Amino acid sequence: MTSDHIHPEPTTFLKKHVFSVDHKVIAKQFLWFGLVWLGIGGIMAMMLRWQLANPGVPVPLFGKLLFPRTSGVIDPASYNTLFTMHGTIMIFLGLTPAMIGALGNWSIPLMIGARDMIFPTLNMLSFWTMVMGGAVGFYSLFVPLGATEAGWTGYPTLSTTVGAVGQGETLWAIAVFLIGASSIMGGINYITTVIRLRCPGMHWMRLPLTVWGLFLTSILNVLFIPVIGSAMIILVLDRVFGTTFYVPASIMSGGTGGDPILYQHLFWIFGHPEVYILILPAWGVVCDLLSFFARKPAFGYRASVGAMVAVTVLSAVVYGHHMFTTGLSAMLGESFMLLTMIISVPAEVLFFNWLHTLWKGNLRLTTPMLFAMSVIFVFGLGGLTGIYLATIGTDIFLHDTYFVVGHFHLTMAASALFGTFAAVYFWFPKMFGRMMSERLGKLHFWLSFVPLVIVFCIMFISGYAGMPRRYYDHTSTEYLRPLQHLNVATSVAAFLLGAAQLIFVYNFIKSRWWGEPAPQNPWEVGTLDWTTETPVPHYNFKTIPVVQCGPHEFSNPVLGPDTDWIYQTEKLPG
Repeated sequence: MTSDHIHPEPTTFLKKHVFSVDHKVIAKQFLWFGLVWLGIGGIMAMMLRWQLANPGVPVPLFGKLLFPRTSGVIDPASYNTLFTMHGTIMIFLGLTPAMIGALGNWSIPLMIGARDMIFPTLNMLSFWTMVMGGAVGFYSLFVPLGATEAGWTGYPTLSTTVGAVGQGETLWAIAVFLIGASSIMGGINYITTVIRLRCPGMHWMRLPLTVWGLFLTSILNVLFIPVIGSAMIILVLDRVFGTTFYVPASIMSGGTGGDPILYQHLFWIFGHPEVYILILPAWGVVCDLLSFFARKPAFGYRASVGAMVAVTVLSAVVYGHHMFTTGLSAMLGESFMLLTMIISVPAEVLFFNWLHTLWKGNLRLTTPMLFAMSVIFVFGLGGLTGIYLATIGTDIFLHDTYFVVGHFHLTMAASALFGTFAAVYFWFPKMFGRMMSERLGKLHFWLSFVPLVIVFCIMFISGYAGMPRRYYDHTSTEYLRPLQHLNVATSVAAFLLGAAQLIFVYNFIKSRWWGEPAPQNPWEVGTLDWTTETPVPHYNFKTIPVVQCGPHEFSNPVLGPDTDWIYQTEKLPG
């Protein structure tokens, strides 16, 4: 079902560029917001790696400015704050707005043939609620006694007043709550828009797989973010109003109290679906881009949709593998282990569909294609190592080591980040009307891909050797000193990875204002977003399009020898 669903074009600066209800403007706002926070989180990661490679040595350049009390040296409290805020920023303020907020707002209406989101005002409120969450989190860095130090997971009792005095932890919880509220608003909007505003002929099996990924992610957001929201509310109640939901009875004077494990259940009921909240849009982008640049239909389209749906459902029932060391009953632990093994099956279906799409394709190795192909590798490597963490016997020994850090960074962070880069390079011409430099884009890719794989593969070795994570200085413990060279090697590769992102920043900013003007359809693909003018007009489509075929009609023999592709609005001959 669809309608014109058009609103008047804004005439004032504030309505046009600040408090806009146009999904395209909001997408750009989310993109800039997410990229800035990814930069901040990345700088924090570089400081963490400096400390681990050079414990006790002042941070060069700006160390004395950031850590004046210690003459530029990162002390244990600052280290705890850095890794806590790094994780929080990268997940909630970086990848979430850049991948889900920007990509979802830009692509969903254009790809389904709609003029805008179904709730434009709610869309605008979603962005500014996220800005509020970011502002609260940023403010927490400057309060007396500092920001949170309890880790990005915020486990009690570290996060209660027993383990964290001051306002920092409370502000962190409020920030996470606001960011979650923003995501719920966006999720409701995305789900309703896909269901109600698809243009004529755009039935479910003609949707681009990017839209499928964003649609399923939105379902997970709406279902599970309220759980983390409730966990944050209870944490604030414990910290501000003196309740004891998370404070164990053993340390209460009256012998009555709550249970810190309750928080872990609430956190991971959301936390594991969050992995798929970030990766499902990247999977959808990869499915589409591999087809677009292999000039072949996406292999097993229906199987890929079914696999993503299966992962979405199963993601709700595997969270317990994060809690094998908390004393879960044997039967419950084995159930979670089995379910975690099962969820790898639909992921393998997707993986093999990607390989079949590439097989014997006419590959165009553009920058978006390279980043899409890299997702296959890093997700495959991260997924395979996840088998060890899904198994109780091995997880008990690997838990809280750098093996876990390497696994979740490859599975979630690297896959989602490279998927975001693929999407940015691909949609940049339509979004800004200019082309990004392919030469700089490919340089950015190779200088990101190789160091990233080195960083997290060394972490597998470190973790297997027994190096625990969250240690401020591994050289302070005698049995870990022989592993310090691994920390140094990891940091060198990490610094190369960080430096490579400066190429992207330069390419993005230069291309935004001075890049080569983009043609209407530089990639020669047939989805509806590329049928519009460049730049895209306020109303998206002069007339609502009518879809005649699927999104991946490439190299179809019925098109004849001189035609490689057609738009979704064109009918296949015969």
